[in-house]
Amino acid sequence: MSPSTPPFGRALCAMVTPFTSTGALDLDGAARLADHLVSHDCDGLVLSGTTGESPTTTDAEKSALVTAVREAVGGRASIVAGVGTADTAHTTELAREAEKAGADGLLVATPYYSRPPQDALEAHFREVADATDLPLALYDIPARTGTRIEPDTMLRLAEHPRIVAVKDCSYDFLAAQKILARTELAYYAGCDEHILALYAVGGAGYVSTVANVIPDHLRAVLDAFDAGDTARAAGLQQRAIALIEAMMAGGLPGTVTAKALLTTLGLPGGPVRPPLRPASPETIDGLRSLYEALMAG
Repeated sequence: MSPSTPPFGRALCAMVTPFTSTGALDLDGAARLADHLVSHDCDGLVLSGTTGESPTTTDAEKSALVTAVREAVGGRASIVAGVGTADTAHTTELAREAEKAGADGLLVATPYYSRPPQDALEAHFREVADATDLPLALYDIPARTGTRIEPDTMLRLAEHPRIVAVKDCSYDFLAAQKILARTELAYYAGCDEHILALYAVGGAGYVSTVANVIPDHLRAVLDAFDAGDTARAAGLQQRAIALIEAMMAGGLPGTVTAKALLTTLGLPGGPVRPPLRPASPETIDGLRSLYEALMAG
């Protein structure tokens, strides 16, 4: 099966939100990091997602971030703004502000904590999709939100003309394939270990936290597969697994590990905001060793 048509590009980075040493929003750093990522083969940038520490940034900061990144990358990459909250009215307002700030699309996570039933969840997504003219990606990550988007709900939502994509962190590979077979939704791997697997069965690409630090390498996985060199694609994916595991499954959020590595690489990132805490020196040394081993081939 050939990959589905990707509305936001294939290789998307879930970009960290750079902060200054005092914890303020670092718009200059965000512009530099965005330019770096796009110059290293990212087709698009997802701002103010989980990796972007959206729970701790204000509405004004979210809009300012979109504006700064739009100015930095121009038309070289798509910008998808994370606007998901636990409140439908707040989410629709963030969606409108993101559209005004220059976003190309929206990423909308399932409302968290309240655990709405599926009919309420469907109504929530439809209301957000109706609030702007932007295409929308559903973010299915039940481990964080407490509620998954059930396959039948996903099938109904796929009928909405502006609901065009899914960032899949459901860890339900069977359901993903069933929805791919029955809809035109572009499925993006939201878990880095699934990049090649989902792409091989018709996925659109990925939205990756690890792409903050190895954007070229992850893009090469897709390029090798598209070129018909499946052995090389598999090899590239497998080589990245040690770093992926350390960054995403080593006991710390990906935001923490990505910012730690970015700092060692001399790229903008800065501290995390509480309640998150920085990685320990031992963790940073381990991450850097894995990164260097991967880059050495």
